[in-house]
Amino acid sequence: MTASRFGNEEPENAMQKESDDLAEIRRAVRSLCDDFPGEYWRTKDAAREYPGEFVDALTKAGFLAALIPPDYGGSGLSLDAACVIMEEIQATGCNGSSAHAQMYIMNTLLRYGSEDQKAQYLPKIADGSLRLQAFGVSEPTSGTDTLSLKTRAVKDGNQYVINGQKIWTSRAEHSDLMLLLARTTPRDQVEKKTEGLSMFLVDMQEAQRSGMEIKPIRTMMNHSSCEVFFDDLRIPATALIGEEGKGFRYILSGMNAERILIAAECIGDAKWFIERASAYASDRNVFARPIGQNQGIQFPIARCYAQMRAAELMVHHAAHVYDEGGNPGEEANMAKLLASEASWEAADMCVQTHGGFGFAEEYDVERKFREARLYTVAPISTNLILSYLAEHVLGLPRSY
Repeated sequence: MTASRFGNEEPENAMQKESDDLAEIRRAVRSLCDDFPGEYWRTKDAAREYPGEFVDALTKAGFLAALIPPDYGGSGLSLDAACVIMEEIQATGCNGSSAHAQMYIMNTLLRYGSEDQKAQYLPKIADGSLRLQAFGVSEPTSGTDTLSLKTRAVKDGNQYVINGQKIWTSRAEHSDLMLLLARTTPRDQVEKKTEGLSMFLVDMQEAQRSGMEIKPIRTMMNHSSCEVFFDDLRIPATALIGEEGKGFRYILSGMNAERILIAAECIGDAKWFIERASAYASDRNVFARPIGQNQGIQFPIARCYAQMRAAELMVHHAAHVYDEGGNPGEEANMAKLLASEASWEAADMCVQTHGGFGFAEEYDVERKFREARLYTVAPISTNLILSYLAEHVLGLPRSY
């Protein structure tokens, strides 16, 4: 496993100290990832196993506690620094999807959780005693139409009773806690359609003993996806995060962080594909010359590099807007759109450059190709991003 040659080189200015810190984070992540070469990921992929050893190593190194404040045992880093962590994981050939949710789920607990909730959970999440990896939002009948979700949470004394179903709840089998979005007020009884949804922090171990069932979904990539069923699951009222009925508003800012971090992962993937394609094109000889000498090979690689660098700028711009306390809805969506498309273009180019060897497992290209395809669909599809930009940025009529 080799480090990417496409790291960020910031100019010498007032931000140089931050650049030095980010460069050190990159080096530390690369060093950790060197212990998890392609063979490790191929083995996990073939067996559809969760890379627990990798997640434990990230936790022990403190990377998954990057956004947790120091008072709770974390590093208190910026979202931009978290982006560097996730980007470098992907750029080395590893797969951050096994752990990335802990980064962006954290936002809801940090911003809207009570002091008691933060004191109870954040230190244990930071030291690895608890994993917060599951995010229960999507449902079979609603998909990305979050306001139409049907899972209900009904108050009963000092408890909530939950019934319903979630789908594509990745890592549910490997998480101690789930951030769950459920309807607490029927949709026809709220003044605004964005009201009536509430956020809960669910103890997964306890829930599996009293009304929650998890069923894995086998997919084209090793993503630990699951269906989760709730049958009269009772949870304490203290599991409610923030105010009842305000959950949809709470997750919006978290979704911006999610999109920015996923975009950073896509940049890392694109760098890996470009690095691998460049190296192979330089070394592979056909007709007594390197195939990279042919413009039909080198032009697609160069174009992917240009697309990746442009998307990279948008990712870090979006992270800066977020870190400065702004509303990065426009920037987060554009970052995710541009980065996911740059990553997918690079993936396709890398397979084409390798020819038949691109389909051979030992080169890791086909594995990364499958993994990269996900992010033009999830966690939000390209079409929904375009709809958002059309309506909220360009002022065009609402399309849905």
